[in-house]
Amino acid sequence: MKLGRQKRHWSAGRGMNPTRAVALSFGAMIALGTLALLLPVMSRRSGSFFLSLFTATSATCVTGFTLTDTLDQWTLGGQAVILLLVQLGALGFMMAYSLVLLLLRREIIFSQRVVLASALGLKNTGGVLRLVRHGLLGTLLFEGLGTLLLALRFVPRFGLGRGLWYSLFHAVSSFCNGGFALVEMEDYVGDPYVLLIHMGLAITGGLGFIVWEDILRARCWRKLSLYSRLAIGGTVVLLVLGWVYFTTMEWDNPGTLGALNPGERILAGLFQSANLRTAGFAVFPQGEMTESAQVVSMLFMLVGGCSGSTACGIKVVTVVVLGAALVSGLLGREEVVVDGWTIPQRQVRNAMTLTMVVIFAALIAALVMAHIEGGSFLPLFFESVAAIGTVGLSTGITEGLSFASHCVLLVLMYLGRVGILAFSLAFLTKKTVGDKIKYPSCELLIG
Repeated sequence: MKLGRQKRHWSAGRGMNPTRAVALSFGAMIALGTLALLLPVMSRRSGSFFLSLFTATSATCVTGFTLTDTLDQWTLGGQAVILLLVQLGALGFMMAYSLVLLLLRREIIFSQRVVLASALGLKNTGGVLRLVRHGLLGTLLFEGLGTLLLALRFVPRFGLGRGLWYSLFHAVSSFCNGGFALVEMEDYVGDPYVLLIHMGLAITGGLGFIVWEDILRARCWRKLSLYSRLAIGGTVVLLVLGWVYFTTMEWDNPGTLGALNPGERILAGLFQSANLRTAGFAVFPQGEMTESAQVVSMLFMLVGGCSGSTACGIKVVTVVVLGAALVSGLLGREEVVVDGWTIPQRQVRNAMTLTMVVIFAALIAALVMAHIEGGSFLPLFFESVAAIGTVGLSTGITEGLSFASHCVLLVLMYLGRVGILAFSLAFLTKKTVGDKIKYPSCELLIG
């Protein structure tokens, strides 16, 4: 009997399409969130179907784009729906569903493990349940700790009930890289306590469950897997480079850092670097940055966090692989080598393909919005990159865009969270097949 049940589970796993399951689960969450936000008790003032749809999509895709102020538009119930969508969107529906099964002591069958492994970027189901358990426990731990720490600042200012709710909302939103806020982060530009907590939560969530599990296993840098070393090292390098760049280039800009004292400028530069991938909080107006700083911001937003994390983007290790491929090409090497390991050419091609698809999608969307809106192209390109990178930062033009451009951003948010994940799953599940027909080779002039 047990063997027969295992066979049925295996059969279900073989027939399971992980890409479709992930896409449908996110679509279902967006639909249910939209219906919930349409209820009269969820809004302080009249809204529309599209406002609810846009907000539900932004929350589920952990973007943070809003067409209206979250605190002014939504009641406590509406804010709770948004926070739930952010939490589910960051963890993924299957991880949340697995939590329910684990709490009920129900068996997670093989087909469900297949989807879980795929959603977390794993090639097989070995150890996936342990990873899920530790990931869920870690999420509860970090979000709970963040809530308690933020409560020390928010409760004295807003009162017990409101302060605790604001603390919970911001802890979850930061850890999930959601970008939704109930307070103006610019008001805390001189408060390192609040900003460092937000940064710590966003970075921790952006490292991902796979890295956490590896740290628990290895407990030593040398024993970490190559992926974890590249993820952690790449995150630190990007954080420091962004910190130095934005602090230096925006130091005297009166619209951003120039109006702050030296200590606040240094802290704000670090906060900008940390939140570009992909938390989406800001302590100064993004539209006031110089054009060069906006372009660099877009590059950071495209990178995002790490695989199997609450952050999106093309991922840190993907950029590391692309950088290693560039170095190998410049040196005339046939193989791409990273830290003494050869990266398969298939993975290098996958990294290049994913990156080009994301860049072209953002570029085409920006061109479409430019045709619709007219005006300067750079702010629209910034919006499209922030949408597909699920960052949610804006130069201040989001609310003033037309309905058609809002639809473009909505599609980009879904593609940024679900499309990139589905694209990555396709790489994992696709088998390498040799060409049936061999064509003659031809040397071309390059450059």
